[in-house]
Amino acid sequence: MIAFLNGILSEKSPSVAWLDVQGVGYELFISLSTYDRLPATGSPCLLLTYHHIREDAQILFGFMQTEEKQMFERLISVNGIGPKIALSALSGMTVSELTSAIAEGNIKRISGIHGIGKKTAERLIVELRDKVNPLEALAAATAGGGDPKAAILRDAILALTQLGFQQDTAHKMAQAVFTANPDIQDAETLLRKSLSSK
Repeated sequence: MIAFLNGILSEKSPSVAWLDVQGVGYELFISLSTYDRLPATGSPCLLLTYHHIREDAQILFGFMQTEEKQMFERLISVNGIGPKIALSALSGMTVSELTSAIAEGNIKRISGIHGIGKKTAERLIVELRDKVNPLEALAAATAGGGDPKAAILRDAILALTQLGFQQDTAHKMAQAVFTANPDIQDAETLLRKSLSSK
């Protein structure tokens, strides 16, 4: 199994990258997210890989981030989702957006991905909901000065889980209160209102 490739990026397009590793050229299929992070052609580049073996072909998929590779592997574990559809999903949504959609059971958002219908979206949510952490998605959304509302929601969910609520329940409680009261400015108020709504 090839875990990663480290070489010179010889060519790139929004769906494929060519990596020259000591004179051997590797073709890797990539998502738009990875394409956006690739260095300039001619630069050193390390890509994490997923080596897909079929009867008629061996295909390499490349990723700039561990989280993206992990999500890809989760997606292809779902019956009815192959590597190309998984790559399409990662091109259409960021890992944090996809994690949030799965955690929230957002069938409409997931079935909007090219190649995924309503039944496959439902199966994907059922099979992956326990394998994704909605707090990771919120943390990613707030990293680097992102959405302050996501930070408030994340902090309230963390507080609720420390008070003994299951993460799923805490997420639903805080999200429902925040949706009903979008003017809440801090996690403490959201926590208090979430507890009083129980």
